[in-house]
Amino acid sequence: MKNIVLCGGVGARLWPLSRKLMPKQFLKLFDGKSLFQKTIERNKKIVDNFLIISNIDQYFIALDQLDEIGESQKPFLLEQVGKNTAPAITFAAFECDKDEILFVTPSDHLIKDELKYQQAIKKAEKLAQDGYLVTFGIKPSHPDTGYGYIEASGFDVLNFYEKPDLDRANKYLKSGNFYWNSGMFMFKAGVFLDELKIHSPKIFESCKKIYEQDIKTIGNNQKRITNMKNLDSISIDYALMEKSFKIKMVPSNFDWNDVGSFDSLIDEIDSTDTIEIDSKNNFYYSDKLIASVGLEDVIVIDTKDALLISRKGQTQKIKEIVNILKNKKQNLIEVHSKVHRPWGSYEVLIEDNGYKIKRIVVKPGKRLSLQKHFHRNEHWIVLSGTATVTVENRTYLVRPNESTYIKTGEVHRLANNGKIPVVLIEAQVGEYTGEDDIVRIEDDHERIIK
Repeated sequence: MKNIVLCGGVGARLWPLSRKLMPKQFLKLFDGKSLFQKTIERNKKIVDNFLIISNIDQYFIALDQLDEIGESQKPFLLEQVGKNTAPAITFAAFECDKDEILFVTPSDHLIKDELKYQQAIKKAEKLAQDGYLVTFGIKPSHPDTGYGYIEASGFDVLNFYEKPDLDRANKYLKSGNFYWNSGMFMFKAGVFLDELKIHSPKIFESCKKIYEQDIKTIGNNQKRITNMKNLDSISIDYALMEKSFKIKMVPSNFDWNDVGSFDSLIDEIDSTDTIEIDSKNNFYYSDKLIASVGLEDVIVIDTKDALLISRKGQTQKIKEIVNILKNKKQNLIEVHSKVHRPWGSYEVLIEDNGYKIKRIVVKPGKRLSLQKHFHRNEHWIVLSGTATVTVENRTYLVRPNESTYIKTGEVHRLANNGKIPVVLIEAQVGEYTGEDDIVRIEDDHERIIK
């Protein structure tokens, strides 16, 4: 059995904690680990191997987190652009032997009661061996409007339903034969592809053509899919599960949370300590002291560059805020003030018209791309470690408490050839300091050279 780990998505309803380049599956909110790490650790007890599907931007975060838990050799299938679950799973199925059983799981779910979880998987495996497409239905504990529902009788699926309003969710709960749609599946790769070809031939043929013509193998553990821009974006439920006559559902009662909103997240993590006066039933997340007066049933999420305040029960609407920000302040939905890169990370400390101050960390043995800028000069001040700096035809060392200067247009590179991280302060000065003012000339990580 192979675990297909779906690692895309941005977790928009958890903004401002979750951003495009650091989505919810990578946030270390659960005993110092991320949902992605917990998914790998949970499923390695069950499956024979893995295939992780991610986009290129998140690949290096995933690699770092796998290395932290000693699982760095997992194979990846990297998408040029996210096109929802149907294409992702289809590409994974093309990668596998037709008789191999695929256990498809999101990477951003929190699951407890591992014994019950494993029991449900064994039931699903038997059904998958018999040629069925299997989904997992979670027995609902309360009427929830944030989940899709499955109506079932035993293992037989009667119907799929979209996210309901509260009245319908209450009716589903009372009926006793409705389940939350978990987004987890199990089937033979060949059965999946055969059914997809029947019920969604356009998706099947489009993915097949891309798989045969536009996949690039890079090393032993990574393949990249290109030329995806014209591929339809569609979920596996719409493309296949709601159409096929080979569907079965395993009723499941393990403790499951898709952490799809702050209303569900606050059930799993502790609130920040605060001072409250005439306040109750609130949740706070911040790295600074919060004091409240006269608040009730409120969620406060404080990050360095954004503050969210919401009534409990209303956090599904946060996605509407993200849609507004797409047109106003795109950067706020894409990155935190701290951004992870394949060579390390940088954190924006101060930014204003004409200048930007960053704290940069370069991991041992890593280096940034050979690059130049058209609109800014850069000053580097090393705080710890020894930086190897290349500017045009000169290469030299910059040690702690030493600095260097790169003029606009000069080709340069920063590297760490030492054994400890290089930490430095970068001061950018110029008419434009955006991250897209980079012309990459050489790059160790095969990012697109602009």
